[in-house]
Amino acid sequence: MKYRRRFFLFLLLVSFPVQAAAQAKGALKLVATIPLPGLKDGDFDHFATDIDGHRLFLTDEENDKVDVLDTATNTRIQTMEDAKAPHAILYRKDLKKLFVVEGDASAVRVYDSDTYKPLGEIKVSIDADSIAYDSTTHYLYVVNGGREAHTPYCLISVIDTNTSKKLRDIKIDSNHVEAIVLETSGPRLFCNITGQNDVGVLDRNKGSRLATWPLPAGDKSNVAMAFDEANHRLFVSTRNPGKLIVLNSDSGKVISELPCVGMVDDAAYDAKYRRIYLAGDGYLDVVQQLDADHYSLLGRVEGSFRAKTGILVPELNRYNLAVPHHEGKDAEVRVYDIQP
Repeated sequence: MKYRRRFFLFLLLVSFPVQAAAQAKGALKLVATIPLPGLKDGDFDHFATDIDGHRLFLTDEENDKVDVLDTATNTRIQTMEDAKAPHAILYRKDLKKLFVVEGDASAVRVYDSDTYKPLGEIKVSIDADSIAYDSTTHYLYVVNGGREAHTPYCLISVIDTNTSKKLRDIKIDSNHVEAIVLETSGPRLFCNITGQNDVGVLDRNKGSRLATWPLPAGDKSNVAMAFDEANHRLFVSTRNPGKLIVLNSDSGKVISELPCVGMVDDAAYDAKYRRIYLAGDGYLDVVQQLDADHYSLLGRVEGSFRAKTGILVPELNRYNLAVPHHEGKDAEVRVYDIQP
């Protein structure tokens, strides 16, 4: 009897990766691959979209470029050269401008989105990285400073994209801050205070800290973040260990925890299908939200070495994954249709 139980458990463990992969393939269908020849080894960072113009912008962080992709033909149509460690992009359709966060330039550089020519820059501290955008005020929130600036604090700079002027800095007493997200129904800003394994809750209008929520003991290196505002759920991904932590966004209470792929740099919540997409090293995990309190790994799609950034484009019902150049194989962007 003991032997049968052990054998049954063994079969479950062996079959789980196969079952998970099959389920994930049902959730995401690879429909195109956009080749990106000419790039060397090195990480990509974040994407931005131009829905009406059928464009996708991708920051080639370690290649010092920005790729412009056509989402209708799935081709690269432009490369913006000489970007200095670009990390994130905001596209303003109404202004026909791109705001590119360039960490090594210590600036948010502004470009014409039709000609791709530089128009100016807004200075910030070195290592400018993650962003969040308030479409109501047109303010861009930019994480900068900290480790590379050799300061014991980071800044979240508030930039008015209407005037291309920095308004103020919000100081965070940690030398490592990662992803930030904004609520639309109020003034709160959530950020991963990675240097302290905490989540910070700020009033973005007043620039004051409202709360600090420590992660569960042993969970470290919280980098990616996503938000289900309707259900008051904040999704935090850690790298050590690879885990998805679900928090009540009103109280900070831990609602659920489950293992996920490591080295996640991008998390996205799909409100239509109630899924969380987690791009990490080697795999893209798809987590199903059963209800606000319960989550399960729907499955995982085979990714690639350090393919840890992607973007959900709900308007196109697609998910795009950036795959870096590695071991002589060209970089590419994998385009997936989201399946019901």
